[in-house]
Amino acid sequence: MIGYISGKIISKKPTKILVDVGGVGYLINISITTFEKLADKEEVALYTHLSVKEDALDLFGFYTLSEKEMFELLISVNGIGPKSAQSILSGIQIVDLKEALKTGNVARLISIPGIGRKTAERLMIELRDKVESLADSGEFGSVSPSNVRGDAITALVNLGYNQKVAERVVRAITDRAPNATIEDLIKEALASLNN
Repeated sequence: MIGYISGKIISKKPTKILVDVGGVGYLINISITTFEKLADKEEVALYTHLSVKEDALDLFGFYTLSEKEMFELLISVNGIGPKSAQSILSGIQIVDLKEALKTGNVARLISIPGIGRKTAERLMIELRDKVESLADSGEFGSVSPSNVRGDAITALVNLGYNQKVAERVVRAITDRAPNATIEDLIKEALASLNN
């Protein structure tokens, strides 16, 4: 799976962007929200989701981690495909969508182009409890300490270390050095775990 794309913007339209990555051009579907954030950029780094169908592979790009996570929640709802999810994200800000889902504001959801009452109610029922767990921003280049800590723990678990042990070691390091980069955290954690 392709988790993110980083490269030079070759062309962009409100719902698609062509990115050159090492001489290969990736056509990526994007929301209007992501398009607006790319207005003056020549280089881009996007979180991505690869949609696999019988006859097509479609790549969807997101400027923030929260937008990607919301997209993945939306496509988990019966009847919402990747294109519909992209439309929803183009029609409402993530913060407003989360708020509408949490508070049960069906009228706000119906105001999104392409969303009728039944779809809005289905979104409400299936996603109300799930939106709490979404990341707040997660833009590339603006990493919060909690994301760094979480990413370091995930990296250690992926390397085969126990989740609880990884959490304990990373917590100890961040208590000593709260502004440590993810690279420093992983290096120190590996040194600690291997001694």
